[in-house]
Amino acid sequence: MAALIVVGEPTGAGGRRVSAMRRGREEPLGTAFSDHDVIVFLRAAGLSDPEEVLDDPRWIQWCGGRAWNPPTGHG
Repeated sequence: MAALIVVGEPTGAGGRRVSAMRRGREEPLGTAFSDHDVIVFLRAAGLSDPEEVLDDPRWIQWCGGRAWNPPTGHG
C-alpha cells in the first residue's frame, strides 16, 4: 500500500506541502512548518490519532527526509 499522506520537501521558507490521496487523486491539505502543523492537517482530514502515524511509512511519505529544515536568513 502506498502512503496516504505526502509531506513534500522543505521549501526555502521552511514550509512543506502536505497532501492526501483521496478517491484516487491528490488533495492538498496545506503548508506545514512543523510536526504540529502536520498533526492539525491530519486531524482535520479525519485521522483520530495523527500523532501515532507521523513515523509510519504506511501512512506518511516524507519527501526529502523526516527532519525539518529551519528557515535561513532570520535573526
